[in-house]
Amino acid sequence: MPRFNAAYLNLNQNYLFAEIRRRTKVFADAHPDVRLIDLGVGDVTQPLPPAVVRAMHEATDELARRETFKGYGPYVGYEFLRADIATHDFGSRGVQIAVDEVFVSDGGKSDSANLQEIFAPDCVVAVMDPVYPVYADSNVVAGRTGRADAGGRYAGIAYLPCTAENSFQPALPDRHVDLIYLCYPNNPTGAVVTREALARWVAYARAEEAVILYDAAYEAYISDPDVPHSIYEIDGAREVAIECRSFSKNAGFTGMRLAYTVVPKEMRGRAPDGTTMSLNALWARRTAIKSNGLPYVIQRAAAAVYTPEGKKQVQALVDSYMANARIISAGLAAAGFTVYGARNAPYIWVRTPPSVSSWDFFDRVLGTAHVVGAPGGGFGPSGEGYFRLTAFGSRAQTEEAVKRIKTRL
Repeated sequence: MPRFNAAYLNLNQNYLFAEIRRRTKVFADAHPDVRLIDLGVGDVTQPLPPAVVRAMHEATDELARRETFKGYGPYVGYEFLRADIATHDFGSRGVQIAVDEVFVSDGGKSDSANLQEIFAPDCVVAVMDPVYPVYADSNVVAGRTGRADAGGRYAGIAYLPCTAENSFQPALPDRHVDLIYLCYPNNPTGAVVTREALARWVAYARAEEAVILYDAAYEAYISDPDVPHSIYEIDGAREVAIECRSFSKNAGFTGMRLAYTVVPKEMRGRAPDGTTMSLNALWARRTAIKSNGLPYVIQRAAAAVYTPEGKKQVQALVDSYMANARIISAGLAAAGFTVYGARNAPYIWVRTPPSVSSWDFFDRVLGTAHVVGAPGGGFGPSGEGYFRLTAFGSRAQTEEAVKRIKTRL
């Protein structure tokens, strides 16, 4: 029989969100009369913006007519959407991005997992800790690490602790690394990065000839005017940073699947013989191999986000979820919990009670309050002792979840 990729044996036993679903199902099956409120996985609950729905109907009608029918689209996305992205997401903030630097994909998770493929197997990886598990897991299966130790840290990865003690702002690596995963606004802590701190990361990457993989999936939730929305607002970032964004959490596309990645043309990588090559060209080649492009209907729906009507409707969604975040944050703080986040991100990061592990607290909240959250330890070793709730429930669900936690725990 063929040999399988033994790097899969290095993975921790269960993927965080799969384990959350498993434990939730076990509890629900054993207690069929209990009504659970899910604020754990982070799926949105509000319907799609009307402008988006209308665009989908119109695009579907186009596919029903011979003269406007579309078959295979461009691997990298239709130019009408890529141009809108460059103009509205970046140009409006004074950042110049070319259309052919934008690559449309089926999700931020996919891009976060797949970007490492264009880099050498011996690249040294640094990840914020805690952070979205896909960053580490994708590099584990690529063979860049060993097995995790008893504390959950994979051998070979440089962990960048983000805790209350350092205001959730990681220090620069104390050694050379090649790939740096940064996520701001941060999932799960809800922290944001200052312009000065981001400039230090760019300077470090330039000095070390490293690449920053910058996940800005939640940039639409930034409300503080001094917080950068894109890493490209920092001088020199175009030479060292790849940025990913998503339509999932701002426009409600979790079930539609559409995101994009920006790879500037200035970025280059080096082969063992010293030959350099454009990372933009490498990512384009990888995209051509593994993608047939996103459906025309979905891309037309995404373009509707940038219409005047669409912008207002998306902002209303963001405002609604952030109102939920404030309800959760204020309610849990009033109940005596130490709470972080909920200001520029739709996540609430809560300290667990003393001597209570994050998974034990997950089980306690599930079993007593009948609310599903996410244990901080599942996001990395430095997440132990914390618990994440999301603001993506309905207003009624959010208020009821806070009431239950306050009165039952």
